[in-house]
Amino acid sequence: MASPGSLNPVSNAVPASQVSAILLDAGGVLVFPQPDRLLPPLREAGVDPDLATLERAHYRAMAIQDAEALPPVPDSWWRNYLLGYVAACGVGQDRAQLLATEMALRIRGHAWAHVGLGAMDGLRAVAALGLPMGVVSNSDGSVEGDLRRLGVCHVPAAAHGPDPSAGVAMGVILDSAVVGVAKPDPAIFRIALDALGVPAGRSVLHVGDSLRYDVAGALAAGLQPVHLDPYGFCPAPDGHLHVRNLAELAGSLISNQR
Repeated sequence: MASPGSLNPVSNAVPASQVSAILLDAGGVLVFPQPDRLLPPLREAGVDPDLATLERAHYRAMAIQDAEALPPVPDSWWRNYLLGYVAACGVGQDRAQLLATEMALRIRGHAWAHVGLGAMDGLRAVAALGLPMGVVSNSDGSVEGDLRRLGVCHVPAAAHGPDPSAGVAMGVILDSAVVGVAKPDPAIFRIALDALGVPAGRSVLHVGDSLRYDVAGALAAGLQPVHLDPYGFCPAPDGHLHVRNLAELAGSLISNQR
């Protein structure tokens, strides 16, 4: 496994002056599954991970799915994700299968409502670059409302302007369940860029945590994918850029301006 951030760092490949817009995934970049919903069954299974361990488990679970030959089907995605997640939290193999199945049945709807460690500082740093920004998420129709409610980001109403209590202002927030197309289909990126008034091209960065959905989708749309992969778990790391977090992305782009 590569060391975190050691492969294809953004600082080596993206001249800041050539970046026209930045798109972000939501899950695994801004928000994560809620600890208060996941911790009770994990503690019943004999493990008590802290927040950093829970976030690391997310990236391990995503990497496991990315390495599978076939994409997960919608009905089993959440259960398969939780299987990798609980194992990464320290649940033994003999217990993990049953626990993941139980948790998948118990934890449904609006589960991705925990703001990641350092996510807001990183998001504000990226926003301070002054580039057009948007969110492109495979979700269930809840992502825009959840991001606003959590104070992460929002699309300002034209009549009222930005609402500081709702977080960073975005040009667009797309939810696959709302627009009817999901990553890795390049059409969802085209919808986002049309809303931003920015043409598709390698000057557009898309930052996400999934090789299968974010990296593959951005490449299909002709964009520059940036894999948010803080632990170096990416199963196929060549051919695309990597960052540990949004603050590193912002810092790399700022340093390239000098």
